[in-house]
Amino acid sequence: MQKKKKVQWFKPGKPLNWKASESSTQRRKAALASRNGKLLSAARALLALSNVTRDKDTSRKAKTDAQFFFAKYEREKSRLK
Repeated sequence: MQKKKKVQWFKPGKPLNWKASESSTQRRKAALASRNGKLLSAARALLALSNVTRDKDTSRKAKTDAQFFFAKYEREKSRLK
């Protein structure tokens, strides 16, 4: 009997260079640098990481950082109006 090939449904893009063991400032700086300073792109990548990982600590920190970038993006968007 042949084993079924495991299908990986999540296709990661560019690496975030984000580590849960770092401080929040370092994590956010690394995530933003990996996305060329684009807040929305960094937030979406972190949210994807949060949804995919099985590690509770990593998930919590990634979600917190994603919320930070979403809020910052909304503030900048409303400032430009």
